[in-house]
Amino acid sequence: MPTKVKRKIIKIDEDLCNGCEECIPGCPEQALVMVDTPKGRKARMVKEIYCDGLGACIGHCPTGALTIEEREAEAYDDEATIERIKEKAPEKLEEHEKHMQEHGLKPASTECGHGCPSAVSQQWETAEDVATEDVATKDSPRLTSELRQWPVQLHLVSPNAAYFKNADLAIIADCVPFTNANFHADFVRHKAIAIGCPKLDDAQAYIQKIAQIISAGRPKSITVVNMEVPCCFGLIQIVKAAIQQAGLDIPVKTVTISIKGEKL
Repeated sequence: MPTKVKRKIIKIDEDLCNGCEECIPGCPEQALVMVDTPKGRKARMVKEIYCDGLGACIGHCPTGALTIEEREAEAYDDEATIERIKEKAPEKLEEHEKHMQEHGLKPASTECGHGCPSAVSQQWETAEDVATEDVATKDSPRLTSELRQWPVQLHLVSPNAAYFKNADLAIIADCVPFTNANFHADFVRHKAIAIGCPKLDDAQAYIQKIAQIISAGRPKSITVVNMEVPCCFGLIQIVKAAIQQAGLDIPVKTVTISIKGEKL
C-alpha cells in the first residue's frame, strides 16, 4: 500500500461536475481526466502523486466542483508528474514550472534540467575504510568516500528514493562537510543523507520535502547535524516540524559542529 502524508490536494464534487472538461487543460500537471459514470461524464484524478495541491485547475471550473482540501494522500511526486506532462502535454511543461515557482517551489525540471545527473537518483555499495598512499605527497593518507547515493541536496532528492527506505537518515547543514574533518566517517557511513541551508533556503519547502521522505521511507532514525552559528539551529526545528507533519514517531539525535570543525 502506498505511503500517505497529510497534505493539500484537489477535491472533486461529482454532483457539481457537469463534464465540461474545462479543468483538463487547466491542470498543467495533467492530473485530471474525464470518465464515463452512471451520472454522466465526470472529472476524476488520475493519481494523487500527480496533484501538487496548488489549485491551478480551480479557476477553470464554472460550477465550483473543484476545491482544495487537506487530507491523507500519496506524496506529490514532481519527477513522475513531469514525465506525465512530457508524455501527455509537453507544451504544458513551462506552465507547470511557472506555477510551481509562483508558489515558491522548485520543479524538478528546473534543477539543472530534468533528467540531468544532478537530479537522477543513484545508489551503490561502499567498501570499508581503505587508506591508500597519496602518490603526490607520499605522506598523507587518502580515504575512500562513504557516500552511497546521489543526489544529496535536499531540493534534488526524491522522497521515494530507494536509499531512504528504512534507513538511518542524516539531515546535514551544508557547511558541515567543509569544517568537520571526519565528516564521512561520522555522518555519511551507513546513512542516507540530505543536505541544505536553513538560512538561505525555503524552510517550508524543506519541511514538506522531509515530511515526504519520512512518510515514504519510514527511516529508522534521524540525525540532524548543524553548525554552531545561531541561524543553523533552524535545521533542527525544520526536522521536528517535518516529523510532526508526517505523523510518525522517529527517534532524533542532534549534533552541533563548531566553526573549527569540532563536535560540541
